[in-house]
Parts: sequence; C-alpha cells; structure tokens
Amino acid sequence: MPTEHVKICIIGAGPAGFTAAIYAARANLEPLVFEGFQWGGQLQNTTDVENYPGYPGGIMGPEMMNEFRAQAERFGTRFVTDDVDRVELSDGGVQKVFLGDEEYQAKAVILAMGAEPSRLGIPGERELSGCGVSTCGVCDGAFFKDQKVIVIGGGDSAMEDSIFLSKFASDLDIVHRRDEFRASKIMLERARDKDNISFKTPYVPEEFIAGDDGKLAKVRVRQAETGNTEELEVGGAFVAIGHTPRSELVVGQVDIDEGGYVLTKDGSTRTNLAGVFAVGDLVDHTYRQAVTAAGSGCKGALDAEWYLRDMPPDPEEHWGTNTGAIIQAVEAS
Repeated sequence: MPTEHVKICIIGAGPAGFTAAIYAARANLEPLVFEGFQWGGQLQNTTDVENYPGYPGGIMGPEMMNEFRAQAERFGTRFVTDDVDRVELSDGGVQKVFLGDEEYQAKAVILAMGAEPSRLGIPGERELSGCGVSTCGVCDGAFFKDQKVIVIGGGDSAMEDSIFLSKFASDLDIVHRRDEFRASKIMLERARDKDNISFKTPYVPEEFIAGDDGKLAKVRVRQAETGNTEELEVGGAFVAIGHTPRSELVVGQVDIDEGGYVLTKDGSTRTNLAGVFAVGDLVDHTYRQAVTAAGSGCKGALDAEWYLRDMPPDPEEHWGTNTGAIIQAVEAS
C-alpha cells in the first residue's frame, strides 16, 4: 500500500481528540484523526450531560460528540474510522501510524486514546449503565438528589465520589470487599465525618437488578466472610474502582507511569519524544472530565503547532493537502 504523508495525526476521538482536531484544522495543519470504531470516548455511553459549559439545557453525550466531530470536520479535519494497529514513534523525526499494511507518516502526532473506567464485570452493570449505574459521581451525582445510593470501591476515588455525592444523596453506603481501605487516611476520615455516609464491609457486589421501569432498583451483595447475600434497595450505584488508560499502543515508546498514564513535561502536553504529544484522560489521573479533556486537547494542538512552526524546513517538502492522492498517482505512473 502507498504511504500517505500528513502534517499531523491525532489518535483517538473523544473530547480531547476532537478539540485538538478543531484547533489544528483552524491552524491549517490539515489533521488526520484516527477515530476508531468506538469514537466519542466515554461520552458515547453517557446520557445527560449537564455540566459542560454552553449547554444550559443539558445534552446527551453521543449528541455532544457528534457536534464536536462536525465542528472539526467543518474546518477540514479528515477522519479514518478504524483502530490503529501500531505506531513507530521517533524523537523529532517522522511519526508512523499503521492500519494493517497501510502506513501514514506525520511530522507530529497527538495521542488522545483516553481511559476506560474499570468495571466490576457483574450482571446488570453494562445493561443499567446510564440507568442508575454510573462511573462518575461528579458527572451524575445531581441526578440522585434525596435518593439512597451506594459507592463501590475502597480507594481515594471512591472516597472523593462519596464525599461529592453526599451533597445530594439522602443516604450513602460505601461498599467494599475488605474491612481495610486503600484510600489515604485523610480521605477516609473526611468520608467518615459525613453524617449520611455509612460503610458496608466486607461485602462484594454480585448483581445490579432493574425495577419494572427498567432502571436500577436493587444491588445484590454477598458478605465476604459468611457468604450470606442481601439486596440493597438503591436509586443509584457508582462504581469507583479506578481507570485504565488506553496506552497499550505506545508502551515501550513513550514514558509511562506505573498506572499506565503517559507522562508529559512541565505542565505541557509534550512527551519525552519531540513531535509526540499526549492529551486528555490518557494523561489525567485526577479530573477526568469532558471539559478538562477538551482543554487538554486545545493545549496539545497548540503545542504541536508551535513545534511544527519551529521545525527547520524540509528541502523535499511533501507534507500537505491531498498528498496521499499525489503520492499514489506518482507511484502508479
């Protein structure tokens, strides 16, 4: 297959990837986005989004991602709806992206593959996602005002979600499979200080159960020591057992921390390789919101633009509009 040359490639198409594409396209960098078959990131599996600026009436997650994509396309972004098989990244040289036998070369690449919330893998979890089962307390907490909810997990993420949710829920149980918690002492104490937060340990969630309206009604849990089970009547359940960054594509090529997050330098989006940038939930341990991911995508596009601006000119310049078609025509002749 002929090689296509572009100025900049973006791998991933959630809020970070689409925002990077908007900024890069408006800077005449003619970005090529490898959006994958499941483009849209975690917002494709989100119902109402009420905390993103500019949508006073709220918006459905998939609709928002369609609007992001359309805006990027309006300014000239091209999309490849396929999953990248592998990359060959260099330190300041040509960045190579492969789809099977197809090779794409770019002067710069923005990594925006995102992260996935870790799942329990129990019955009802996927089916009731967005119908009472959530992985983001900050995103969905306000929908459960004056309801009884549970948070599943034992780390700082679970405590942070619980403390936030306690502002809305009437009662909240933190369900954890052990009596001991991985959470830091200060976060655990803050959760214990909330009057409407209780701890239910050691219990293991076994199933999310829907009511007649198709929404979550109960959670079946098992006492880890006795094996006895019971069903908790709840309005909402929040799974807070961590996130898994989708960095497998670049392991061994860019610097990654022990949690799998890509490392960036000095508050920028620059990785240890010149010309390679990383944005969004792929680098974010802390906030993991659509608006912060979008802001990170903006930074990535600006960093890439400045990098390309400062590159020395190539005497055999061939990175530009429709170069793939030009190269194919030349090779065919």
